[in-house]
Amino acid sequence: MKPRHRRLALVAVILLAVAAIAALVTNAFRSNMVFFYSPTQVAANEAPQGRSFRIGGLVEPGSLRREGVQVHFTVTDNAKTVPVRYEGVLPDLFKEGKGVVAQGKLEGGLFVAREVLAKHDENYMPPEAAQALKQAHGQNSLKEAGQ
Repeated sequence: MKPRHRRLALVAVILLAVAAIAALVTNAFRSNMVFFYSPTQVAANEAPQGRSFRIGGLVEPGSLRREGVQVHFTVTDNAKTVPVRYEGVLPDLFKEGKGVVAQGKLEGGLFVAREVLAKHDENYMPPEAAQALKQAHGQNSLKEAGQ
């Protein structure tokens, strides 16, 4: 093998190694990404089935129910609602009618949360939840106007 062929073979091996590493990193990054969906998007089946994602909105007043360590509540964006089940201790600021973001998976029509985040203060709303509420309100306005 000539020196030139050895250099080309070495460059080819390095390029293949870099491509393999990039593919592994991209695959790991993709599998760990968690997207945000509103209750309207979940109701429209836009959320992934069997994969973890975040849902946000308001805790529907009157929907909070505790059964031992399990907590059941409904997240709404004032257009659609999604029932949520969570097992564990809720944040101190978790209340009905307040903003919430939960991370978990859909199981049937039930969102099984493994993490629940509540708002920080009276004026704070998670940006994703605020955007979802704003979009849902816009859709309701269009429906009321007959469009």
